[in-house]
Amino acid sequence: MTKYNELQVSANRNKKRVGRGISAGGGKTAGRGTKGQGSRTGKKLSAVFQGGSGALVRRIPKHRGFKSIRTPAQVVYLDHLNAFKGKTVDNFSLFEAGLIGTPFHSVKIITRGELTEKITLKVQGASKSVQAAVTKAGGSFEKIATPLKQSTKEAEASDK
Repeated sequence: MTKYNELQVSANRNKKRVGRGISAGGGKTAGRGTKGQGSRTGKKLSAVFQGGSGALVRRIPKHRGFKSIRTPAQVVYLDHLNAFKGKTVDNFSLFEAGLIGTPFHSVKIITRGELTEKITLKVQGASKSVQAAVTKAGGSFEKIATPLKQSTKEAEASDK
């Protein structure tokens, strides 16, 4: 029996030469069918042509500009942080408090109201005025990376 690695076959097939006579297998119409614009030489239909009026490409509006695929940061306001009196504020504590939708996306704290409590802030971003307000209240700000969601396989391995 011949082994797979000992087969004498080429990986690439030659291009089919159409229009070389009836016995060659691609003769007469050469795969173009009979009659019509597609059968003629010099056929110039654009890739978006859909046969007449009301083409989908013409019906869809042109979207000008740039649309970023990056997910925007989740915004939390400064005055909401007064609820975390003396605690460490991170993505998970903000998620448990219901201030953000998911702890696995970036969070940015922006100024609104005043911070009266001392907190340790560990999130992905904070405006300069927020950083000043946190240090003024006696707390500290540390910029950290966005936490990654642990895969189910890793979780099962750590449980064993």
